[in-house]
Amino acid sequence: MLNFHGSDMIRKLVLILLLGTVTVVNAQTDRQLINDGNRKYRMQDYPNAEVMYRKALAKNQSNPQALYNLGCALMMQNKDSAAVIQFENAAKVETNKMRLASVYHNIGVICQNNKLYGDAINAYQQSLRNNPKDDETRYNLALCKKLQKDQGGNNNQNQNQNKDKKDNEDKNGQNNKDNKDKKDDKDKNHQQQQPKEEMSKENAEQMLNAAVQNEKDTQERMKKALQKPSSRQLEKNW
Repeated sequence: MLNFHGSDMIRKLVLILLLGTVTVVNAQTDRQLINDGNRKYRMQDYPNAEVMYRKALAKNQSNPQALYNLGCALMMQNKDSAAVIQFENAAKVETNKMRLASVYHNIGVICQNNKLYGDAINAYQQSLRNNPKDDETRYNLALCKKLQKDQGGNNNQNQNQNKDKKDNEDKNGQNNKDNKDKKDDKDKNHQQQQPKEEMSKENAEQMLNAAVQNEKDTQERMKKALQKPSSRQLEKNW
């Protein structure tokens, strides 16, 4: 009986030790998963690095390192929208200014690559507030300001060109309409004048035929008059 009781105590002791070990392991799971993800990331295996970081967040969704690293893994896969979301989540819980500067710097890079210069400028300014000595961020900020200015100039130029093009199209359209109206008026006038000309020609022919006929009638009367004997008597002298 003593031996059995001793064996039972040993089993209980082993169980307590195992439970304690499991507790320690669970407490370090998110950190271990982050380390595994970092190894994948250094090997440029970004999809599997993403998986590791997501598993770490499943254990601790407020881990700023897991959020930031997940954003980097997504960024390297050109999943820009998803990456920005993770960086923004990291910014909400990150307390270290240097790491917070990196978060905003990466947001700025994504916005810059997508030509969202206004958003990039805001992100770079946030980054410099947390790390004023970052020359790379300062250079990117100045570049985005120039690109934004150039973009605004190009937009205005394009708008002016589009306006000029529309004005020219409207002007050409009006000219074409005016030309069409003139042509229609010319055709209408021609149609109106044509019957008049035909009537004038017809009248002239009628008048000529009448004159010819009158001349024939006159000649005919004169011929008959010359051929008829005179019936007139000579008058007596008193």
